[in-house]
Amino acid sequence: MAKPKKKRIIIVLVLIGLIAGGITIYRHKEKKTKNKLRLYGNVDIRQVQLAFHDSGRIMKLYVNEGDHVSAGQLLAELDPVRYEAAVARAKATVTAQQEILARLLAGSRPEEIAEARARVKSAEAVLKNARQTYDRARKLAKTQYVSKQTLDNARAEFRSAAANLDARKQALTLAIKGPRKEDIAAARATLAADRAALDLAEQELADTKLYAPVKGVIEDRIMEPGDMASPQTPVYTLARTSPLWVRAYVDEPDLGKISLGMKANVTTDSYPNKVYRGWVGFISPTAEFTPKSVQTEELRSKLVYQVRIFVCNPKDELRLGMPATVTIPLNQPRVPTGAGTAENPCGDS
Repeated sequence: MAKPKKKRIIIVLVLIGLIAGGITIYRHKEKKTKNKLRLYGNVDIRQVQLAFHDSGRIMKLYVNEGDHVSAGQLLAELDPVRYEAAVARAKATVTAQQEILARLLAGSRPEEIAEARARVKSAEAVLKNARQTYDRARKLAKTQYVSKQTLDNARAEFRSAAANLDARKQALTLAIKGPRKEDIAAARATLAADRAALDLAEQELADTKLYAPVKGVIEDRIMEPGDMASPQTPVYTLARTSPLWVRAYVDEPDLGKISLGMKANVTTDSYPNKVYRGWVGFISPTAEFTPKSVQTEELRSKLVYQVRIFVCNPKDELRLGMPATVTIPLNQPRVPTGAGTAENPCGDS
């Protein structure tokens, strides 16, 4: 009888020890859990619709879906023939206007001034002869040796010669002074407009080439060589590889526990043993209802705040829409308000 009783006592003591140990472990885990905030969300990225600045026939496409591209890499080209002709025409217009301005700035040539002087001397000689003829006719008219009509003709010739001489002198003055400053200013303005037109033509020619604005992966190749491209029609869809973030939602009671810049760890079902380094990069200033497409009816009526946990993805393992778990340690120092956070401290671009 003593042995079974002793055995029962031992069993009871073991059970008590197991219960006590379980309670201790549970309390430890609960305490540890209280120091962390766990969120659930999906990987999100920015997408860029790449299109040409101008319309034209696509001549070449250099990349396909899934290709990794770097910032500034050539992706596609339009047929440049029309744009090259426009540049050549604009260059010819600029050259012609430069010659016009140069002629105005140079003023009259010495030969032109000499010619104007000669015309003045010729007009002076004509005027002198006309004056003499008029003087003789006037004297003879007094003695009635010439008719009144002859006198009138001589007077008209004299006045015409005088007017012609005045015109020749004005022409000589203009030749010596050169072009008006207003004409030179107008020629300069025209040249500036022609140069602006040339810059635009050269830019349009440069825009026949499509470059990657940022580093990323070609998600869709929408058009093919021979298609007619326009600014409204994308040629590629580019998925940016950085920045990349997890879009998650935090309940209002937990909102005060996090702040911008706090470090976080991100895990996924695809790589369960791998932890990705992240940080809180955005906290929405407005509340919203939990997205209906992913939550139960009970949770749909709860107000939550959207947060973005930016993630370092050095091996491009994370994909758009991939479910992810975010763990934010709460016992870390907070980033001062207004200090800002770096959007991409992962070191890639």
